[in-house]
Amino acid sequence: MTVVLSSILLVVFFVVMIAVGFYTRKNATDVNGFVLGGRSVGPWLTAFAFGTSYFSAVIFVGYAGQFGWNFGLAATWAGLGNAFIGSLLAWTILGRRTRIMTQSLDAKTMPDFFGKRFNSTPLKVAASVIVFIFLIPYTASLYNGLSSLFGLVFDIPYWVVIAAMAVLTGIYVIFGGYMATAINDFIQGIIMLFGITAVIGAVLSDNGGLLTACKKLSAVPAEGWSGGAFTSFFGPDPAFLFFVVVLTSLGTWGLPQMVGKFYSIKSENDIHKGTVISTVFAIIVAGGCYFLGGFGRLYADKVQTSASGAVLYDTVVPSMLATLSPIIIAVVIVLVLSASMSTLSSLVLTSSSTFTLDVIKPAMAKKKEMTEKQQVTIMRAFIVVFIIVSAIIAVIKDSHPEFTFIAQMMGVSWGALAGAFLAPFLYGLYWKGITKISVAVCYAWGTIIAVIQLLKSLKLIDMSGCGAFLNYIFKTSIHSGVIAMVGGLIIVPIISLLTRKTVAKDVDKMFDCFEEKVSVPKKSSLE
Repeated sequence: MTVVLSSILLVVFFVVMIAVGFYTRKNATDVNGFVLGGRSVGPWLTAFAFGTSYFSAVIFVGYAGQFGWNFGLAATWAGLGNAFIGSLLAWTILGRRTRIMTQSLDAKTMPDFFGKRFNSTPLKVAASVIVFIFLIPYTASLYNGLSSLFGLVFDIPYWVVIAAMAVLTGIYVIFGGYMATAINDFIQGIIMLFGITAVIGAVLSDNGGLLTACKKLSAVPAEGWSGGAFTSFFGPDPAFLFFVVVLTSLGTWGLPQMVGKFYSIKSENDIHKGTVISTVFAIIVAGGCYFLGGFGRLYADKVQTSASGAVLYDTVVPSMLATLSPIIIAVVIVLVLSASMSTLSSLVLTSSSTFTLDVIKPAMAKKKEMTEKQQVTIMRAFIVVFIIVSAIIAVIKDSHPEFTFIAQMMGVSWGALAGAFLAPFLYGLYWKGITKISVAVCYAWGTIIAVIQLLKSLKLIDMSGCGAFLNYIFKTSIHSGVIAMVGGLIIVPIISLLTRKTVAKDVDKMFDCFEEKVSVPKKSSLE
């Protein structure tokens, strides 16, 4: 029964996704349409595109299982942080100014913004390289968790699941570009909203209701606690929880695939609507995922462990779902696939457009100017390349667990991107005094922190003699990621004040776009 229901839902889902790709292909004939949807995307599509790019299967299966297991119900704070810091504040602080300045500069990608905002081709190219290096392993991580979930229903090799997801995502992105991604994100977002609500209800019902489930969870022992650790307000480790909230919430401000959604907003009114829609979406999806994961320890007897006895976090949520009804499991399969495909489409579109417009196009311009059609063709080709590479990495990781390099690389990708880009982008929108050198230093700061974390995680360097402070910074990729972001916010203004001579000469003209006078209908403003 479960196999039949899941198969039917998957077939319908795939048909709709591909149909949208073919329907929107007329909007992807030039670079502006393919990458930004013509900068005319409405609030619902933009908000859902933002939310579905934010929350993937990594959140539902990996993070919900890991942090729910470690923090209990307090893990819900991570979801609320994602909603109010990663969504509400991001839209409020970055939304309007990003849309205005990127249109004024005619910037289509984050590296393109850096190149034009700071009048520096090297900064643009360097940002493109960082995106290229760290988005591929990040993309590969999206397949995590699919194996265990599909294993609940289908007796098929994992590589088949990866191939199907990669091919179908590639089809609709290649044909329809950003508009296909935005429309499918909206559909996938609806599935995620109803899916997570249904799953939470089913899991709580399976445990006798909310109060009974909380009572059972409060009885689970934790080191240093007499009881109630996993139902306490901030959980058994508040300090680590704080780092998790900061990294997963503030980090979105510096991720190119997230910020890029603001480039395409249609109007002022759409920003206000999009802010509300995106925040509500995050409260339900992110808050719901982490809240669900908080009950993971009730299934401790079903969760798998490694040879050393460590809990395999990717098996926590699947273990919770194994006893549920066939229809709920079928919904979860489509939910997780939706979450993965929506984020995958955003990442490959960001990667391909960045590499084409910021690396290939400038290199080719020395010989011959590329036409719009040629640029779109190259972007489509790189979408295929990025999808294939990420799929291969995911298959290798699943087939050879000893390849820990891949797993560790995924863990530092988020911190590296946010650490390198958050401060330059934020200050670049608001402050005329930021300098080229400060941006370059922040690039180096974010990537060096990430590389050191990676080397330590792989045990290629020994930091035991470096002191307690450094060991705490590099305790996990979450700790180092937060240090990279916060450090960038401090470093950039200090370096800028010391290197004032490298401020872009025409910076005043760039900021004139915010002072441009516009007329609006009376219904929009009484002034």
